[in-house]
Amino acid sequence: MEDKKLIYVVDDDPFILNLVEKKLTREGFDVRVFKYGEECLAAMDTKPDIVVLDYLFVKHDDQVMNGKEIFSHIKEKYPDMPVIMLSGQDSGDVVLELARLGMNDYVIKDQFLIENLVVSLRDILYPDEE
Repeated sequence: MEDKKLIYVVDDDPFILNLVEKKLTREGFDVRVFKYGEECLAAMDTKPDIVVLDYLFVKHDDQVMNGKEIFSHIKEKYPDMPVIMLSGQDSGDVVLELARLGMNDYVIKDQFLIENLVVSLRDILYPDEE
């Protein structure tokens, strides 16, 4: 890998956030984590190389945007920004809808989450490498 790519990871599950941050940092990426999409949107001026975004957010006592809404805001301001959606949902309808909206990839939160996420990131960030 040439330069250190900046990855924003947005997930309200502290376990997933910590797991992904540690693995991606060990893989040589510069990682910034956010618990909610609004925090990520506020930091987008730094222009990450890619955003890894949870599909569903739960915040008690507050209304927060879901992953699809955050994705729309990102694409509105940065149309070429690659985004990978993470979700525990494996509904074909959800995946198809996100693909139509221009989502780069969709990674299911299962026992292969980390491996599949790393493969997806490498495919998107380093398309010419085997």
